[in-house]
Amino acid sequence: MRSIGEMAQGSGLSVSALRFYDRAGVLVPAWVDPVSGYRWYAPGQLDEARLLARLRRAGMPLADIRLVLAGWVGADTDLVQQLLEAHLRRLERGLSDARGEFSTLRALLDDREKSMTPLRTATARPALASPELAAALDAVRFAAGTDPELPLLAGVLFDLEGDALRLVATDRYRLAVARVPVTGHGGPRVQVVVPLPLVDAMRALAGGPEPVRLAVDGDRVTLETGGGRQVAGQSLDHDFPDYLRLVHLPAGRRAVVDVAAFREAVREGPVRTGEVREEDGAVFDVSVIEAGADGTVHVCEDGTDGDGRVNGDGGVNGDGGRVAVNRAFLLDALDAGARDRLVLEFGAPTAPVAIRRPDDEDTFSLLMPVRLDA
Repeated sequence: MRSIGEMAQGSGLSVSALRFYDRAGVLVPAWVDPVSGYRWYAPGQLDEARLLARLRRAGMPLADIRLVLAGWVGADTDLVQQLLEAHLRRLERGLSDARGEFSTLRALLDDREKSMTPLRTATARPALASPELAAALDAVRFAAGTDPELPLLAGVLFDLEGDALRLVATDRYRLAVARVPVTGHGGPRVQVVVPLPLVDAMRALAGGPEPVRLAVDGDRVTLETGGGRQVAGQSLDHDFPDYLRLVHLPAGRRAVVDVAAFREAVREGPVRTGEVREEDGAVFDVSVIEAGADGTVHVCEDGTDGDGRVNGDGGVNGDGGRVAVNRAFLLDALDAGARDRLVLEFGAPTAPVAIRRPDDEDTFSLLMPVRLDA
């Protein structure tokens, strides 16, 4: 018999994924200790787990995977062959259709690029308060992308316009925005995407009492203090997505939460079926949260109307619509909010959840909702 940790190590599936596939009835342990709840797997189940991992990497739906696993050990493999071939045909049709659509989109994009002027060719030298820049970097850094296939998201947008510098970061699943007042900028709007190593160097330099100056000269970005210390580097040669289109959300229900109490409720929150999602090869836990009409937020219990309900004083009550989000991302956003109390704004279950500061509407983060596996 193998423990769940040994199964994870041998199969390539995480412990969280194995627990999910147990609850989903796809790969059920041979024995569960009735006292400790520990899962134990029979020797033959290691091959099933490896097969399951391959099928999931190939994007096969769970309904088909169940049948493949059920027919894999049988003498008649016709059904398994048919399921594999059917899924392969779906993938090939989808790829063919996608290639056609992407070819059209690339042609449209080429036409647009010829008629657009980038905002990253100008120069600027605004001054700003060092502590405010440090706080803004802390508020957005957690949301920056790390996917090597999307290098344009592996940085923070510095969007300078008028008397404000807006910092923006996103990895597609979350987005964070912060605003820093500036002086000495009377020119046109300037945008540069600062790579994460330079962002981290700026954060190490910022935070002191003396003001700092941000210098943008084409693709060269420099942050310097009044004492002559500076960090500099090249900006990324990419245009950042139009984040202003992403932050205008329909009006939703707002609730003020005590951050310490809510963070504990999320971290120790109840487990519900489908709390683990696989996306882009990653497995993550999902929290289902709900905003009540009485201004409360709670973490939902599976199959009930909710548990772990938290209001502004850490109390227990509330009711309302639900949304599922990546649990780790939610905890990151609560930490980046840097306040004892934060405002959570809920729209439709398919709309992002906004985490805002009560005293600063210009600094906030958005979390994309997660569709739970049935």
